[in-house]
Amino acid sequence: MLTVNELALAALVPPHVVRYYTRIGLIKAQQRKDNGYRLFDLRDVDRLRFIRQAKSLGFTLNEISQILTRAANGDSPCSDVRGIIEHRIKETRVKIEEMQALQQRMEQTLEHWREMSDSDANSDSICRLIESVQEGRVVSVPTSQRGENNVN
Repeated sequence: MLTVNELALAALVPPHVVRYYTRIGLIKAQQRKDNGYRLFDLRDVDRLRFIRQAKSLGFTLNEISQILTRAANGDSPCSDVRGIIEHRIKETRVKIEEMQALQQRMEQTLEHWREMSDSDANSDSICRLIESVQEGRVVSVPTSQRGENNVN
């Protein structure tokens, strides 16, 4: 039987992870000592490693819990796992495309902002740089408001 710290060491996770996973039901202590220490068996080391592997593939703790429950009921969760990862791949592709579009907007905006001067905040303006962006597009700034020097 292993204590929380021993289990954490064997599974290469911090002890707070073992405590958290116990609290949310991903692992269960087999028994408690008289001093209140939770005790786990060696199967919990494998279970923690499985959880870490699943997390490294992007599975949520809720999804992992469902996978573990299905397996504990004698059903193979593999078809569910395959479906989840296929869905996650599609989601990730969309996020990557969104991040690339954001990166491009930021770079284009910064290029435009280099032509603008800094100005002090006043009652009409907080920051002209940000205010020059409308709906994700930088609007033209009159030549008279452009800075003579580029701001880095």
